[in-house]
Amino acid sequence: MPLFENLWRACVSIHSREYLNGGDVVVVDCTHQSNVLVMDDVNFNAYRRGNSSRYYGGFFQRLPARIPVPYSGNWNVVLEAPRGARYGMSVVRY
Repeated sequence: MPLFENLWRACVSIHSREYLNGGDVVVVDCTHQSNVLVMDDVNFNAYRRGNSSRYYGGFFQRLPARIPVPYSGNWNVVLEAPRGARYGMSVVRY
């Protein structure tokens, strides 16, 4: 089994969807370095299918991650973290 396949199985993906206003800031904290992705519905659906997608955020070695929302609408926040990691998600509304 390839190394990356083992790493993928050791991770979990946590998803939250919420209406956010432009300028709001998504704050995600986690006990481990992780990927934090903020994307609209079109890109989230592409991400779920394994297709190319655009997102705000990325890989964070230092948390909490603070990601500003560029415009109002429904947004998907995805946290990809190791199994057993503790995490919290919140929004600072402006």
